[in-house]
Amino acid sequence: MPLPQLTEATVRLGAAARDWRDAVRVAGDVLVASGSVQSGYPQRMVEVIEEFGAYVVIAPGLALAHARPGSDVRADGLSLVTLQTPVSFGHAHNDPVHVVIGIAVTTADAHVTGIADLANAFNDPDLVPALGAATEPATAIDLIEAATARGAV
Repeated sequence: MPLPQLTEATVRLGAAARDWRDAVRVAGDVLVASGSVQSGYPQRMVEVIEEFGAYVVIAPGLALAHARPGSDVRADGLSLVTLQTPVSFGHAHNDPVHVVIGIAVTTADAHVTGIADLANAFNDPDLVPALGAATEPATAIDLIEAATARGAV
């Protein structure tokens, strides 16, 4: 599955979040605003972490928030959120998180391959800090596109 494209509308930089639940909801709200998902999806993203733990924190400073495909997913979608202040998800090694990627997919196969492909884009240890420092959505998009062009995905 090719990754959904980030656009300036699906990137939110410097978002405020009191805790990991807020951070995940911001990423989900961007997906709602993009039309990819319905309003219940951000809460499902939170419930996945409540049930299964902080496994979504896949690299230092990075969480890949998602939920399984469901009737509230209209189309594959991707969001990128950086946080004003990092938050703890409870991960032993990769907290605190300052970049949250939200993902929504329409099929179970896309769920597995999409998350794996996206995770591979973050093999470059400099990518998360660079995203966290981005001040313009276009810069963040360029960083992700460069990571994929290098064959990370």
